[in-house]
Amino acid sequence: MKTKLLPHLLGLLSITATIHCQAGEPYRLLKEIPVGGEGGWDYLTVDSSAHRLYVSHATKVVVIDIAKDAVVGEISDTPGVHGIAIAPDLQRGVTTIGREDKAGIVDLKTLQTITKLDTGKNPDGMLYEPAWNEAWIFNGSGHSATVIDLKAGRVVATIPLSGKPEFATSDPKAGRVYNNIEDKNTVVVMDAKRHEVVATWPIAPGEGASGMAIDLANHRLFLGCGNKMMAMMDSATGKVVGTVPIGDGVDANAFDPETKLAFASCSDGTVTIAHEDSPDRLTVVQTLKTERGSRTMALDPSTHRIYLAAVKYETPAAGAPGGGRGRGKAVPGSFKILVFGMEKSAP
Repeated sequence: MKTKLLPHLLGLLSITATIHCQAGEPYRLLKEIPVGGEGGWDYLTVDSSAHRLYVSHATKVVVIDIAKDAVVGEISDTPGVHGIAIAPDLQRGVTTIGREDKAGIVDLKTLQTITKLDTGKNPDGMLYEPAWNEAWIFNGSGHSATVIDLKAGRVVATIPLSGKPEFATSDPKAGRVYNNIEDKNTVVVMDAKRHEVVATWPIAPGEGASGMAIDLANHRLFLGCGNKMMAMMDSATGKVVGTVPIGDGVDANAFDPETKLAFASCSDGTVTIAHEDSPDRLTVVQTLKTERGSRTMALDPSTHRIYLAAVKYETPAAGAPGGGRGRGKAVPGSFKILVFGMEKSAP
């Protein structure tokens, strides 16, 4: 055994012990990062190599240094932004600009938009795959995927889809891109080279899946389903091999390949954390309490921390109509990022 591997292996043993020995609840709130400002939010994206967190917020993307836990900039001129896919190898990012039906190519050094490209109607989900230097944009009401050659800065394909696409992920070795078709209760499989749909798989007993994550080693997809379950699907065959119950209003999923933990974040103020005991078995190890409305999430696999966006809500008076599932109105300027991890909380 090479000695340089020892710190990494010891770290994995520590993580495993934490998961199995702390009363089944390894994650805790570590801190809050104040952001402020008004407006809604959607995707969060972590760039581990640059220690940055990108958070869509109103008409911009807020950039947070997660080593210092401080806002360091923003990407503006993105009306109706849903999120950003990061291409660290190219120092580029791709935003989905919903109100303009465009994708913006961003210089990650200057945080300036270099150019905007036409997409289908209401570009929403996005991913970047460095194996192909391509950004894939999923157009919600356009029922299509727009493929961008990020090196060339141009659209190279438009792929028709059978319904409303949501989160997506990829398997570069298999040459496949997977996407939830939320209103059809299916997952579509696309060939990355031919830019076409090659399979459509039902997700039953799951319904209305939005979030998606992947375990590349075991070829497993994790689907956050609207009927309060997380489904584990074989990414080679489309067979659903396991499910666990989750909260209400799921909108994001993540998978940590080192800890074998799968996450599902829900707007009811919970994150369900399940351990992949085997390729055919998931076990819930924690129902993490977050905050109402914190439905989107990002994982930093280098630190095993998860980040969720939140605001403080006013409590509506008895009998008064509340905003957003009875949460009430957001307190002005209360937008923040919740940081959860397996370390001890700061004193």
